[in-house]
Amino acid sequence: MKLINFLFFLLLIINLASCSKKEEKVSLIKEKNLEMQMIEAYNEGLEEFNKGDVFFAAKKFNEVELLYPQSIWAPRSTLMAAYAWYSQLYFNDAIFELERFLDKYKNHPNTDYAYYLLGICHYNQIIDEKKDLGEILKAKTYFTMLINEFPNTDYAEDAQFKLELIEEVLASKELYLANYYFDREKWIPAMNRYKKIVNQYDTTIYVEEALYRLVELNYKLGLVNEAKKYTALLGYNYQSSEWYEKSYKILNKNYENPKIKQDLKNQKSLLKKFKDLLK
Repeated sequence: MKLINFLFFLLLIINLASCSKKEEKVSLIKEKNLEMQMIEAYNEGLEEFNKGDVFFAAKKFNEVELLYPQSIWAPRSTLMAAYAWYSQLYFNDAIFELERFLDKYKNHPNTDYAYYLLGICHYNQIIDEKKDLGEILKAKTYFTMLINEFPNTDYAEDAQFKLELIEEVLASKELYLANYYFDREKWIPAMNRYKKIVNQYDTTIYVEEALYRLVELNYKLGLVNEAKKYTALLGYNYQSSEWYEKSYKILNKNYENPKIKQDLKNQKSLLKKFKDLLK
């Protein structure tokens, strides 16, 4: 009886071990099949992308992530889907993929690229600085993050250039609003806008006009010392500027441009010589 029980348990253990090996084999086969499907989906995505069918390409790249989310190809596929949308100017779809990538794959080696492409997607949607402030600020945010977190990259170098252009756009918007208030004699909001340009956008081409307007506005309000201060600032930094000459005329009503004065003097001299020849 004991022998029979022993043989029964022995057969049970052998059977369980056999089942375990079989299940392991099936699991490995399934995993291998998933990997093969993932590779096929990724290659199909690349093929369709090269053909220009970004809809099907993005679908295939997303399929890669669904098939094998723990693989190194999953985040790459998300970025490829984003780039596929971006390449055909579907910026909102690209932004969706990129934001999802940053949320799902934190500290990924390609985070710098994601920031850059996000900034570019928003930057390329700036059509009118008077209307597209939201896109301008989002582009500025991502380019700034890229420069701060990944300063020694090619992406950061181009982002810095784009930021300089964005600063020009923002300064242009401020000047437009300031002049709008100025023309309607709303002096205080106009002055605040001009000051903002001087304080925040002093490297842009609009700072010279902003300084001149502050001279003009302060003089109009009877704040002569303030007007002189901005004239001095304009003269110190932009002495050859037409705006400096205009501001100087405000404070000196009898001012004459020395160059024009000399030209008139030379013309009179030449006319006198010509008349002498006719005598």
